[in-house]
Parts: sequence; structure tokens; C-alpha cells
Amino acid sequence: MAWSNKKKSGPQMKYNILIVFDYAPLGPMRVAIRDHLYSFKKNSKHQVFYLNLAYRETIPGYIQKMKFDLVIFHTIFFSARWDNVGYERTRRKAQFIKKLDAVKVGMPQDEHFKTDYICDLINEFDMDIIFSVSPESERPKFYSAKVKDSVKFYPVLTGYLDDRTVELIKRLAGLATEKTTDIGYRATRVHPSLGKHGILKPLIGTVFQEEGSILGLKLDISTRTEDTILGNDWFRFLLHCKYTIGVEGGASVIDRDGSIRIKTYEYLKSYPQASFEEIEKACFPDQDGYLQYYALSPRHLEACATRTCQILIEGEYNGILKPNVHYIQLKRDFSNMEEVLKIIQQDRLRESIVERAYQDIVESRRFSYESFVSNVINHSLQADDQSYVRKLDIWRSGLCLWNWFQERIHLHRIRSIRKYRSCKNKLIRLFRDWIDTKGGIQ
Repeated sequence: MAWSNKKKSGPQMKYNILIVFDYAPLGPMRVAIRDHLYSFKKNSKHQVFYLNLAYRETIPGYIQKMKFDLVIFHTIFFSARWDNVGYERTRRKAQFIKKLDAVKVGMPQDEHFKTDYICDLINEFDMDIIFSVSPESERPKFYSAKVKDSVKFYPVLTGYLDDRTVELIKRLAGLATEKTTDIGYRATRVHPSLGKHGILKPLIGTVFQEEGSILGLKLDISTRTEDTILGNDWFRFLLHCKYTIGVEGGASVIDRDGSIRIKTYEYLKSYPQASFEEIEKACFPDQDGYLQYYALSPRHLEACATRTCQILIEGEYNGILKPNVHYIQLKRDFSNMEEVLKIIQQDRLRESIVERAYQDIVESRRFSYESFVSNVINHSLQADDQSYVRKLDIWRSGLCLWNWFQERIHLHRIRSIRKYRSCKNKLIRLFRDWIDTKGGIQ
């Protein structure tokens, strides 16, 4: 990283920021990913350019020639490591970024998985700053002796509240009648390689389904993939729920190279009914619990915005959510389950808890994307006399608008192509099946 000695001056000076990511859509982008990715465009006055490496074989000339002040390797740039082929492709396409004389920052998430790959990307692209979800106590387990000592780390959340999303929730709340569901919850089955903490997500749903049914509570709880709720329907769902349940996101096992996940997959192929204890013993003995990689998730913030009372497994929640103030605490061993169910039945504390959560989390705007973007830019460029920004000009503004339009159009184009190919392949399979039922063409 090379700091310029020119000084910032005047209100019309702006940074050029490049957001690098890798996203090939299979369907509509999840709201949490969309809000996080485009938060820099929506919540800053700087000139923000986006570069999606998923569909580009060549980098646009104007991107290569542009003088950038800040390059942000977004969360879904690091997500390419989940697939080895995609990881190598993304690395190859991003090589030109090494030549850019800009401050480079990374925003990895799920740092427990293929941690060494994250460290390799940080080193290869000479990143100066990492905005990490990891608790400070766990950070050395990921990065110590793996990245340069000069790399700075700052804490961030996995997601924040977008102002437009909050306004949307307010409008939807005006259309909602009343909260008719006692407890609502959605979670998918979590891979055992995350450790005991990971499997709490489906477990808590199962426990409340069983205990709540006995008491005659109106439940809408599912851990089936086909019952996943996306987009604005998720907010509508929460707006009809008096209570929702949850746990901190994260993992209690660190899988530095992905081998634990592969070994677990192979073991489950041979023993699909194996218990967690059996899987742990065979695939990662004595490793569960070494890591306490736990964090607040966007779901917790969204529940605050919809005024849905949360029942959460005891945890830190980044020091943001406080038990008996912003949520009802459930012991990790479920030992106070009876007491919690009684609170739900009596329903006396809910209003005060949701109102306090709304005031402290939503109305305070401390956890808005505007605050997040401001913090990232200030930490990255120091916002002092050493930082250099250039004057706004029409040419650069035009390129910025063209880039925004081009990136959004390409996302829709890729989605359309994938839908077309999927429909074509389905029709081909149906035709072949029809031929087979007719005994072949005579």
C-alpha cells in the first residue's frame, strides 16, 4: 500500500471505490446479500464501481485504467473458495488488481471454513485491512502466523439494517392485521462439520415444535429446505409472529483446508443415520469446541425491525443484544425451557421487550448500513490529511453510472440464461422419457 502525500480539500472531492465480487445467480439474490453488496453505492457519496468476476473473461478497459483509492474484496469474492474450481477461476481473473495502487481491504465471512484459502487470498492480493466477523479472542486461531503483521483488523457484523428495508417493513406492518402465530421459525439442516454449535439451529426448532404442540401453541416451524422463505415474504412472515427463536451464527470447529467437511460427507454416505457423536469421533475427534466463532446475524436485526420477540440461546450476540432486555434467554442445555414456555403463554413481557429492541437497535441507527459504510471508508482511508481523493468530473460520473447499469443487467442476463438452459434440459428429459415409454421411435 502506498499513501499519497496530497491533501484532501473541499466538499466536491470524492473517492473512487471498486467492489470486487463473484456471484453467478441461480435465482433472485437474497435480501441480506443484496443489501450488503450494494450498501456502498446506496450509502456513500463516493464513486463506487462494481466488478463481478463470475461472468467476465476480460476486465473492462475503463476499470483497468481507472485510478482507484480503495478496492474492497467483498464477502462473495471470498465465497468462491467453497468450490475449488470457482476459487481458481476467481483468483485468475482478479490478477490485474495486484497492480492497482490502492488501499485493499477484505471482508471474509464463514472464516472457520477453508481458513487457509482466506489467508492465501489476503497475502496474494496484498490486502491492507480485514473487516472480520470473528470475535477478537478467536482471531489468532485464524490468522496468527498466516498473514503479515502489518495487516490491520477491524470488527464488523455479518449484516446490517438497510434504511429501505426498514421502511419496507413499516409499510408491510401497516398492511398486516395482527400477530396470529405464537412461534415462527425457519432453519435448514446444518452440516455436522460445523460442530455442536452449528446443529443447534435445527435442534432448537425441533424442541419447540414438540414442546409447543403439547401446550397447544400456534406454531409455524420448519427445518425443511422446501419451506424456506425468501425476499419480502420473510418480513411478512415475521410480522405475523409473536415470537421467533434462534441462536448465534457460526461454528465450533475450524476446518482450515476443507478436509473435515469432505471427510464428513464421505462418512455420511456410508452411515447416513449416524449420530453427531459418531460423526465427530470418526471425522474430527477432540476438535469440537476449540473454536467459539459465534456472531449476531441479520435475522436477529430483522426480528427487531418487525417487532417480533426473540427467544435466543444464551450467547454474546456481539454485545449488542442483551438478555431480558432485547430478548428472552434460553439456556444452551434447555434447562429453563418450561419457564420460557410459561412466559410465552402469559405473553406479558413481549411488548416491552420488542419496543426496547426496536428503540435500541433500529431507531438508534447504530446498526444501519449507512453507519457500516462510513466506518469501513474511514478506517480504510483514515479520513486524514494523508488520504487523497480526486475532484468529481462528468466523465468519471458517466462511467460510474454505466458500470452500475451494466452490472445489474448482467445479473439479470445470467439468471435468464440459466433459466433457459434449465427449461431446455427439462424438456429434453421429458422428451426422452416419453420416447422410452413408447419403446423408442419405430
